[in-house]
Amino acid sequence: MAVTLKDFYADWCGPCKTQDPILEELEDDWEGRFDVEKVNVDENQETANEYQVRSLPTLIIENDDGVVERFVGVTQRNDIETALEEAGA
Repeated sequence: MAVTLKDFYADWCGPCKTQDPILEELEDDWEGRFDVEKVNVDENQETANEYQVRSLPTLIIENDDGVVERFVGVTQRNDIETALEEAGA
């Protein structure tokens, strides 16, 4: 099952910069068990609207069945890991 973590961010968003190292570390440690798709909301307004993103950062974890989990605000690594496991990563 394909698992994707969509990271909705903006260059001007301070909390997004706090979230980045957590995601990078997870990506390294989980080596290809899930894909990360970074979505700049300023450049991809349509995608942000489609997912009803209103605050940044927003993380959305999806698998083949659709959205498994949504996090708004800076999210801790263990919460993301739990959601990734639930999604089948």
